[in-house]
Amino acid sequence: MPSVIVLVLIGVPALIAFFIVFSFFSTWLKAMLNGAPVGMLNLLGMRLGGVPYSLVVDARITAVKAGIELATDKIAAHFLAGGNVVPTVQAIVAAQKAGIELDWDRACAIDLATKGSGKSVVEAVRTSVDPKVIDCPNPEGGRTTIDGVAKDGIQVKVKARVTVRTNLGRFVGGAKEETIIARVGEGIVTTIGSAETYKTVLESPDSISKVVLQRGLDVGTAFEILSIDIADVDVGENVGAKLQEAQAEANKNMAQAQAEIRRAAAVALEQEMKAKVQEMQAEVVRAQSEVPRAMAEAFRQGKLGVMDYYKMENIQSDTAMRGSIAHPEGKK
Repeated sequence: MPSVIVLVLIGVPALIAFFIVFSFFSTWLKAMLNGAPVGMLNLLGMRLGGVPYSLVVDARITAVKAGIELATDKIAAHFLAGGNVVPTVQAIVAAQKAGIELDWDRACAIDLATKGSGKSVVEAVRTSVDPKVIDCPNPEGGRTTIDGVAKDGIQVKVKARVTVRTNLGRFVGGAKEETIIARVGEGIVTTIGSAETYKTVLESPDSISKVVLQRGLDVGTAFEILSIDIADVDVGENVGAKLQEAQAEANKNMAQAQAEIRRAAAVALEQEMKAKVQEMQAEVVRAQSEVPRAMAEAFRQGKLGVMDYYKMENIQSDTAMRGSIAHPEGKK
């Protein structure tokens, strides 16, 4: 009975160890045969740490086959940081084949920087070897041309193509393609705006690319601009004439508004004068109504006699007759 207990105490751990070794054996053997040996304890540590040891071993084999010595701990650490280990190793291999200096740490930083952007560190290295062409403006943005206005008021529409190469040393923290497109577009608009006439732009469209290229637009970006080529130049609207037309229309509306103000003021003054005339006529009527009263008072006080009244009536009649003779048919 004691021998059975001893056998169980020894056999169970041995059996567990056998299954563990057996589960790692194929991966361990693959690494050994490919010249990138990995210890059983390292495989066990990665298994317990939640790291896919098979993926790490494959990445190490790829690096070793390319002549790059890369420890499994660094690969596992990059995986735990959220990186893509296989593309990162492939990027280092591709950079080495192209004669580009790229160490593991920088490759990991580039891989983490491109995560979630739809790009990869492999693409960054590939663009560094094989330059990339960027359309300016980006057709996905809804615009097809970059529009500028020359000093003579004529609009010029330009399409440009920018050839860039990835600068791996500035990739982490550097501005991406959107910044390149925005800077090139700004430079093209500025160059067109400084032209005396649109004909200058049409005669030498390469002058736009030369001026823009001299401005160092790739500073602080993840790319190096190799060339800026003008793909198409078209003449647009006469913006200057439209602005002058709009200004003339605005001036006309302003003049009409001021004339309306003056007309309204004149109408108000006319109405005011009519009111004053009515007021004066009322005063005259009131004054005329006082005449009979004054005459009656004069009669009572004896200051006016009957003969005096007749003489006054004769004078008024004589005056009316002379007025009718001087202005026949009521004409004045």
